[in-house]
Amino acid sequence: MPGPSDAWSKPAVEAAVRLVFLTAGVSYYKTAAPPVIDVGDIALSRTEQEFLRALYVDGLGEFSFVNQLDFEDLKIVGSAREPARIQVASSVPSLRPLVPFGGGIDSIVVAEQVRARCPDASLFIVSREGDRFAAIENAAHTTQLPVIRAERELDAQVLRSRELGFLNGHVPVTAILSSIATLAAVLHDRDAVIMSNEWSASVGTRPWNGREVNHQWSKSQDFENLFRAVLSDAVPGVEYFSALRPYSELWVARRFAELDSYHPTFRSCNRAFALDPSQRLDRWCGECDKCCFIDLILSPFLPAARLREIFSGTEPLNDRRLESKFRSLLGDPAHVKPFECVGEENECRAAVLLAADRPDRRGAVLLQKLATEIRLAGPPYPDPDALMRPMGPSFIDSRYVDSDVVV
Repeated sequence: MPGPSDAWSKPAVEAAVRLVFLTAGVSYYKTAAPPVIDVGDIALSRTEQEFLRALYVDGLGEFSFVNQLDFEDLKIVGSAREPARIQVASSVPSLRPLVPFGGGIDSIVVAEQVRARCPDASLFIVSREGDRFAAIENAAHTTQLPVIRAERELDAQVLRSRELGFLNGHVPVTAILSSIATLAAVLHDRDAVIMSNEWSASVGTRPWNGREVNHQWSKSQDFENLFRAVLSDAVPGVEYFSALRPYSELWVARRFAELDSYHPTFRSCNRAFALDPSQRLDRWCGECDKCCFIDLILSPFLPAARLREIFSGTEPLNDRRLESKFRSLLGDPAHVKPFECVGEENECRAAVLLAADRPDRRGAVLLQKLATEIRLAGPPYPDPDALMRPMGPSFIDSRYVDSDVVV
């Protein structure tokens, strides 16, 4: 992540690097999950203590579920300190945001919104050393925005966790990427990091052990609140917010459907992001939970023929073998919601009803079956109109995003 030659000497860089250090440790903690985290000589402010505890307890909620661990008594040991506030130079230009970009419909919608207001915006992409995902690069190229990059490499032993007998599982990777993006913003004189995390990212995946386990915790409103508090103390010159926070995935899908130029290039299929390049697909697999969700959430807004073209003839809604995957998205109690970045059940149910009413979907057997069951179950039905309006508060800064998306 190179910057100007003198960038690393900025006072704010040390604070931003410290934030990367504090968040990145979660990837190594999970290998053994000890009951105590001792930060040694690194004193922590109260805000940092609260942030770290949530990062490990809530951010590793899925990991604890899968490995049947209880983190309620986790202790973080370190001496206290007062927040070290950084004086930000007034010469830092404004309206020069970074948009962390993953190539999906959420980050594409935000990139387009920001580009309209901020000609000096840049995308931000993190990858492993020397490795780039075509599913991200193709969509990034379509934005025509410049890209600032960072490379992140885990210790090789972590990647061999199963082989070496270490614990393994999901970590709150968006927290790590957020801290790296903050460092990039400081190095490149950027004044904001604008995320693409929608309302439903705050909705839990499933209850367990008296808590709500959320696969997307580090994309949630709770995480955003905590991260902003730490950032306010450490690097107050960098704004951080999600431009989609108050909006449903249904709202995002309607916006994305209008962006024709991205339809041939975007790809949110799980197989597109396999760590092993030899296992990656250069097309949609048409079978994974992400393929099913993206197809479903776009189906009210794009012609059936267009979605068949996007999925290269393997559109999930046309595959009756995938019924259980769709039922898991709709909140069917017999089918557990997957640990994936997918929408909330009412968003998905509304998408089914809207799509089933399209003339070009009248003959879609699986879709019509699901819609009939939703209607027969009786009210309350999901309200598509309500899902198209702001669903909650946000920290959206109207300087960076079109006024029609600000609550």
